[in-house]
Amino acid sequence: MKLRNIIVLVLFVSLWVILFIRLYHVSIKSNFYYEKLAKQNTEKTYFIKPVRGEIVDRNGKLLAMNKLGFSISLAPRLKIDSSEFNTTINNLKNSFNDLNQTLIKKVYKKESSYYNHNYIKVIDFVRYEDILAVYPRLSMDDNIRIEINAKRFYPYGAYASHVVGYVGKSNFKENNASYITNAIGVAGKSSLEKYYNTALQGIPGSIVSKVTATNQEIEIVKRVPPIENRTLVLHLDAELQKMIYETFGEKAGAAVVMRPNGEILAAVSTPSYDPNMFTSGITSENWQSLQEDLDHPFTNKFLNGKYPPGSTIKMGMALSMNMAKPGILDTAENCPGSLKVGSHIFRDWAKNGHGVTDLRKSIKESVDVYYYKKSLAAGIIGISKGLKVFGFGEPTGVDLSGESSGLVPNPEWKQKRFKEAWYPGETVNTSIGQGYLLATPLQLARYTALIATSKLPTPTFASNIAGKKVIQYPKFINLPSKYLNQIRNGMYDVCNVSGGTASSVFNGVGVSVAGKTGTSQVVGIAKGERARMKEEQMEYYHRSHAWITTYAPYENPEIIVTVLVEHGGHGGTASGPIAADIYRWLVAHGYFTKKNNVSSNIIDTNVTKNH
Repeated sequence: MKLRNIIVLVLFVSLWVILFIRLYHVSIKSNFYYEKLAKQNTEKTYFIKPVRGEIVDRNGKLLAMNKLGFSISLAPRLKIDSSEFNTTINNLKNSFNDLNQTLIKKVYKKESSYYNHNYIKVIDFVRYEDILAVYPRLSMDDNIRIEINAKRFYPYGAYASHVVGYVGKSNFKENNASYITNAIGVAGKSSLEKYYNTALQGIPGSIVSKVTATNQEIEIVKRVPPIENRTLVLHLDAELQKMIYETFGEKAGAAVVMRPNGEILAAVSTPSYDPNMFTSGITSENWQSLQEDLDHPFTNKFLNGKYPPGSTIKMGMALSMNMAKPGILDTAENCPGSLKVGSHIFRDWAKNGHGVTDLRKSIKESVDVYYYKKSLAAGIIGISKGLKVFGFGEPTGVDLSGESSGLVPNPEWKQKRFKEAWYPGETVNTSIGQGYLLATPLQLARYTALIATSKLPTPTFASNIAGKKVIQYPKFINLPSKYLNQIRNGMYDVCNVSGGTASSVFNGVGVSVAGKTGTSQVVGIAKGERARMKEEQMEYYHRSHAWITTYAPYENPEIIVTVLVEHGGHGGTASGPIAADIYRWLVAHGYFTKKNNVSSNIIDTNVTKNH
């Protein structure tokens, strides 16, 4: 075949292919497009807002609920300067004296367009009792649509704000889809409201209806009910939460009450804020006040507060040292009151020292020199590895978003952070929970559960979500019982035996308590905060933080209580009384089994039973 004929044949085939493609597009594919467009012109979809799930405590007391009310919307495409629009606005103004007409016009103007056929919401929420008297008059205005709406309300206010969180206006990112954003309008912004937002907000329903060219509804084609009212049930006891918050009074700090399996009964951060300020939009004055408060009420201290753990770390420190150098705890150390490392003298908290000290005594009397000496023998690298096994330097996995990891320092971290070498004196500082080492109160509570039971739990607030039980399984860590028993006995001595650092605090609480106190030095204060401080406040904000972390009963642990008082000084005198009040409340409200509900004064101080 000649080349000319081939070219003609190719052109002929190509032409017919193009014609067939065009024919397909015009007769078939375009038909789908125009059919869909026509359907959009004759059908309209309304989304049904689901009722947000409630949050309740272990006894069914409401922590987050929905207050019934109404929203008000105006018909679209009204001219702002028309008498019809002004009549409608005046109707609203006469019904609600505090109405901001300028703001309503601004909102309406922003949403109104020739292509918008949807009513425009201009008032988000009107209380049920406020709408009753004016409803007949407003309902007669065809340009006004009144719809049932709900507003989030937090009955326990500041008592549980750092646990429950709050909701605010939603966006596409928070709801994962634009139709959900438009239909629901709000999303959880912090804490449980945010963590469980998808479950709590539900899924919008919908109504598909036929409409005329003038957007008048003539028939409902399809109705899909919303998925809603998915309740979140917590392990938390709201009354315990309230009691702890009130016990703190004007003190700043945090407290965690938890079962050894991780179930959180209370988690308090003080001072706090009222989450109800956010449900309608917080004022700039209130927001500024929260931001400038030197005690940081907006910071969740049990979750995000990073503090040197002080002597509360000594149980884990001892076990970490043994991991790094097995058998190191078998030898007692003499404590003359200080230890010289290079040219620097590291002093014990007791000026005259403690004399010969074994592991149990080092816990009971919180002997610093014991840990100074052992840390230099074990080394910081091995110590830091052991502390991470106990859950430090990483999030606990609690069901709240934005948890802090704390910090477990080592030479590699310091070189990367400061471009400097690690010094022996920094190992000594770390051994008593000072220096770079940082932990959150929740990490301390979790670690205390490990010391008490040999199991590292995942702290959990949720007990049940939408009818499904939430189950967590603590991780077993094989710790040497020989040393663990001595440590537990030492913790018992702290709270019950003369010479213990909290021995006078827990008398008569009704249950045998084991624990450890700690003092955490304040290394520095942010420049911006110093500028806002009054001279008489300086001494207070430089004062050390006070820790105590405990478990009870000593013989068969059922409850963990960890308390931090910011700038409280000594743990035994500042945090200890708060922990004691918590145990008294727990005993009075039946949180301990009867066999364990006994006075701590009748326990044998030489008990060495493994538990």
